[in-house]
Amino acid sequence: MNDLTRENDLVDFGELSPAVNELLQKGVLAYRSDRTRADELFREALELSPHELPAYYCLYKIHTYMGNLEVAWTVANQGLAEATRQAGWALDPHSWPLKETAPGSAERFALYTLKALSFIQLKRGNKAEAMENLGILRLLDPPGHVGWTVIYELAQGVA
Repeated sequence: MNDLTRENDLVDFGELSPAVNELLQKGVLAYRSDRTRADELFREALELSPHELPAYYCLYKIHTYMGNLEVAWTVANQGLAEATRQAGWALDPHSWPLKETAPGSAERFALYTLKALSFIQLKRGNKAEAMENLGILRLLDPPGHVGWTVIYELAQGVA
């Protein structure tokens, strides 16, 4: 496969190094037919540049889709740790500041990943933990920019 250029990206991951973007784009393409290869490409991107947050997203998302919830949980927590480090926030979301977050920022990624962790917790049968995270998101992201309201609606239907 030739080097991917920004014009033919399958997914816009925002500002990334060209090498990481290429690996992520190849991983997205591979996911359709070879999930093991997609995992390898996403992990390679993460190893190459662990501060570029979209690699965490790709990994936890595919593992959530595949039902590998323990892997998804671990990677999402690693991504959350990196995002909070970049944002200058504590790891504990209870102490995150009430402030508007910009799209593409580490802060927004942290909120988005907390939403993902809520979904993973729900899928793991841990509704109470999911609802706790969703309550935090309700305070930090009242308009629902990161899509937490969808997970909240799902949680309402789970016994």
